[in-house]
Amino acid sequence: MASAEKQQKRAKRAKFKAKQNRSGKSKVNVVHPVLANPLIDEPFDDVEIDLSTFDFKDIEENGFDPAHFDDLFQAMKVGEGISLLAMCLVFLQYPVLELVVAEESEDAATDFMMGLLITYRGIFHDEDEEAAVNWIGGESFQNAYNEASIILQKKNARATTPARG
Repeated sequence: MASAEKQQKRAKRAKFKAKQNRSGKSKVNVVHPVLANPLIDEPFDDVEIDLSTFDFKDIEENGFDPAHFDDLFQAMKVGEGISLLAMCLVFLQYPVLELVVAEESEDAATDFMMGLLITYRGIFHDEDEEAAVNWIGGESFQNAYNEASIILQKKNARATTPARG
């Protein structure tokens, strides 16, 4: 039997191929070239996330278990392998994050986002909290994050605007 890592790689390739086939090989009229990659555009489409069981109050009181966010962290790692912008795009499309941003106060949502990013940096870059916070506050991350936010706003505006014909 193949190792778990090999199975994971095969599953990702299969997912990528299936998505490519569904979308007719390439998307025309993409808001940004990095979104042409199906692992970056809508990266959680095939991931089952039950938002009804998500309890933000519990996370606020007790913190979160990084294992519950493994799908996010793995997708971010793939994105970061492409570019910092791709990683930010993946991060901002995470359904749980979208829910928190929509339903919680700005401060609570920011704290949650910071917690996720700090945990990600700790897992994949072996950084302590201070180093992760410095990275998040750095110009490279801030520029990529802001650009990703603008790209997704344009993409979402396009999705809700009826086509003219």
